[in-house]
Amino acid sequence: MSTAPPRVLMVGTALGGRGGIASVVDVLRADGLFEREGVVYVATHAEGRRLDKLGSALRGLWRSGRACLGAGGRPAIVHVHAGSHASFMRKSLVLLMARMGGARTVFHLHGGGFSRYAQVEAGPLLRRWIRHTLEASSRVIALSPGWAAWVRQCAPRAQVEVVPNPVHLAPSTARERAEAGRILFLGRLDPAKGVDELLQAGAALAVRHPQLRLVLGGTGDLDWVRRRAFDLGIAGRVETPGWLDAAARDAQLARAWLFCLPSHAEGLPMSVLEAMSAGVPVVATEVGGVPETLADGALGLLVPPHDAAALARVIGRLLDDGQLHAELACAARATVERHYAAGVVCGKFAALYAQLLDERAQ
Repeated sequence: MSTAPPRVLMVGTALGGRGGIASVVDVLRADGLFEREGVVYVATHAEGRRLDKLGSALRGLWRSGRACLGAGGRPAIVHVHAGSHASFMRKSLVLLMARMGGARTVFHLHGGGFSRYAQVEAGPLLRRWIRHTLEASSRVIALSPGWAAWVRQCAPRAQVEVVPNPVHLAPSTARERAEAGRILFLGRLDPAKGVDELLQAGAALAVRHPQLRLVLGGTGDLDWVRRRAFDLGIAGRVETPGWLDAAARDAQLARAWLFCLPSHAEGLPMSVLEAMSAGVPVVATEVGGVPETLADGALGLLVPPHDAAALARVIGRLLDDGQLHAELACAARATVERHYAAGVVCGKFAALYAQLLDERAQ
């Protein structure tokens, strides 16, 4: 860490890692937010074995504490990216140290499972700590108006602002390689992401759509996916390329006819924004901030979670209707340009930081 005090100390998961928080931070950094706003980044989580994760957490907490409470200069703003469970606990400790050091604080809420964590899984003491952390933060960032309403219900005194996830704009020529019938999924390969419903939908559509292929990109139980595809009679139509880095992801998006994310719970998935940016029509479930981002019938198509039959009907509609396919692709990309492009979202953070610095100076 630099010996000069950072203007903004940002805390999250390891740069270049997997998952939504890492993707968001990578976009912010690539767009130049760190340089323009004097951001120093500290990771409190990294992929790997349990000991590796523990070591990353301890190092990150030590660095954060030294920055927030040390005598050599303290950050004016501490901005944490937090999910549920261990992620929340680590970041709530960072925010506590930041408040003790006099910094303005930003709690940036990620993860579609946070409401269940806060209301169902947490005991009484933890629920009180969650509410206190939200209300003690100078700002809570929610990814959509729906999530902002939930935060206000959970923590009535919290000061909430809506800032969506940012995404890079894909080249407009990328769609020239799209392959009819090719359906792309990106995410963890487990039931909570709706993978089984997608496989069932693929099996139902296979007879009428001989070109249909399912490309399931991500880590998880690949053996289960392959067994399930075999049992459904579509093993030859399913590809499991594993986790995809940015270049491989963009290459798959360029080939995809549509993108499908039938998750049971979400915040504001980066994969949906990445597909919209690439001009790939999206089919997704009505969960989290997805309906507010993906207006049904205008920017994409929505289905209820856990409903394989509905998923098959909607995917089939998009496979059969070329005009609808083109209209959704065009509208989605235009929406990303206006509201979710990296420069637009970074401008929102710059304005927020300026406001917090003014409040701190008063």
